[in-house]
Amino acid sequence: MGTTGQVRDSSATATVDVDRSDPEYRAWLKEAVRKVQADANRSADTHLLRFPLPEQWGIDLYLKDESTHPTGSLKHRLARSLFLYGLCNGWIRPGKPVIEASSGSTAVSEAYFAKLIGVPFIAVMPRTTSPEKCRLIEFHGGQCHFVDDSRKLYEESAALADRTGGHYMDQFTYAERATDWRGNNNIAESIYQQLKLERYPEPAWIVATAGTGGTSATVARYVHYMQYDTRVCVPDPENSCFFEGWTTHNPYATSDCGSRIEGIGRPRMEPSFLPGAIDRMMKVPDAASVAAVRALEAAIGRKAGGSTGTGLWSSLKIVAEMVAEGRKGSVVTLLCDPGDRYLDKYYSDDWLAEQGLDIAPYTEAIDHFLATGIWQD
Repeated sequence: MGTTGQVRDSSATATVDVDRSDPEYRAWLKEAVRKVQADANRSADTHLLRFPLPEQWGIDLYLKDESTHPTGSLKHRLARSLFLYGLCNGWIRPGKPVIEASSGSTAVSEAYFAKLIGVPFIAVMPRTTSPEKCRLIEFHGGQCHFVDDSRKLYEESAALADRTGGHYMDQFTYAERATDWRGNNNIAESIYQQLKLERYPEPAWIVATAGTGGTSATVARYVHYMQYDTRVCVPDPENSCFFEGWTTHNPYATSDCGSRIEGIGRPRMEPSFLPGAIDRMMKVPDAASVAAVRALEAAIGRKAGGSTGTGLWSSLKIVAEMVAEGRKGSVVTLLCDPGDRYLDKYYSDDWLAEQGLDIAPYTEAIDHFLATGIWQD
């Protein structure tokens, strides 16, 4: 006879008896892990797109296009890692819901993996989340559970897990540890492999925005582990506390309102955000993020979400510094998700007016820089 073990969810709210040696459970677990790993095995790597810059600058700017994942965003990698982590820890169980605090893209990807292994999924999200993201969550079989105050996402997710006997995935705690940052085709390793035949195979900078902080942690750790000279910059939008926490070394920094740039920026310093691993942060106005994402469409014909604009704005400023200093090299940032999820926001002039955002000065700054090589603040 097998022994029954007490398995406690990461949310520390639900304790469930599970017989780990039960043949039916072990068979379900093996099949669930196989299905999640098979998703990665049949997925091609994402592309590195070049943002056109004047040839005489001797600088290459790339965007790692994470929108080509099966669920359309960078969060597909995270969701896969979190599901494997939760399954192998014994936290995700047959018939019990997986619950996540998410503003959208992580929830879309987690709904996909929950459906893949046959468990329910509930996304706890701000009521202001874009309707398109809600539609995608429901398309993949998930449910949307709304809260009016984004600061209540965490406690409501934990409470919901307690009420249902489910597992609170808690991306904001586990993002940095669920991914194998030493390699195993993580996003950092993929970037360096794809740059091998480029003229500057070791980028001067990698620019990664932060929601959970998991991506910037993975990139920074990999850079240090491989002993590269690349620097890592994390841009932060308005209404996010990461920049303040990083500059003041305050692990308890907070923000009173939620970010308008969906998917990045947080009202508290998240456990997965590792400020000591990164080299630099920039505070980016929301209007600048929108101006940059529209400039991206003009440059390469691709719409992208606001977080891509935040990263692109910072990348262009770094390129401007390199031009001013006469340095050559490459810079890499992320195309995090497609813009068709945000047509009613970042591509809507009415929404910009409602938010009081004037992108004209930032659009002019980008255009002037690309035409002259001079950055005007």
